[in-house]
Amino acid sequence: MEALLRFGVFFGIFLLMAAWEAFRPKRVLSSGRRQRWPVNLGLAAANVLLMRLSIGAAAWLAANWAVEHRFGLFNSLSPPVWLNMLLSLLLLDLAIYAQHVAAHRWQWFWRLHQVHHSDIDFDTTTALRFHPLEILLSMLYKVALVLALGASPMAVIVFEIILNGCALFNHGNVGLPPRAEAVLRYILITPDLHRIHHSCLPAETDTNYGFSLSCWDRLFKTYCPRARQAQTEMSIGLNGFRRTDELGFLQLLLMPFRPLRGR
Repeated sequence: MEALLRFGVFFGIFLLMAAWEAFRPKRVLSSGRRQRWPVNLGLAAANVLLMRLSIGAAAWLAANWAVEHRFGLFNSLSPPVWLNMLLSLLLLDLAIYAQHVAAHRWQWFWRLHQVHHSDIDFDTTTALRFHPLEILLSMLYKVALVLALGASPMAVIVFEIILNGCALFNHGNVGLPPRAEAVLRYILITPDLHRIHHSCLPAETDTNYGFSLSCWDRLFKTYCPRARQAQTEMSIGLNGFRRTDELGFLQLLLMPFRPLRGR
């Protein structure tokens, strides 16, 4: 039931974003959907299969175990349900921000994370473009966090839905009206903010790490409100990977095990 709920919300948001991109794209993409989508969706399918065959529901199961055994911070302190939910969502989001920073600053982690950044275009399927090993490590990290916090099972489900939904949204090839953009970015990472994170310029790539809330970037001084170039003109991806024939499904799976290239 937990997996079905998450998939239903995820699929609905994906269809909404894909339709938005089709009718009101922000940028003209350098390569078509037929070239990129099979690669990005193929990685998504491989990740789903890997998680189903291994630890796909581990975070939710860990939360249930922690509740049953009174394990973790919140199960020891017994705060009100609403406070447990709020603090769990905030702290888990902060932890994902920290994980994202580590993925850029630790070379061994960047080997995996560069698969995500190697996309030379930017649309909602980019949110699905992750190496299976990074997905596996991320789940183990979340399990440890859930156990340490004693987060409730409902908080874990809500967090996963928010995280996946925001990732699909802020990777969208879409733009918001200027007033809406100005207001929303005080709370959330918008597509314009996250597109800067996918810039070819390393100084811009190492900013706007948030996946959901923008407050962490502001707090830790990694917030970049605007790119050097216009959003419709900036180059996306990694300078070391500009040829589409090097960015196929199998090449991306092998990318972490090959010599690093300049960003």
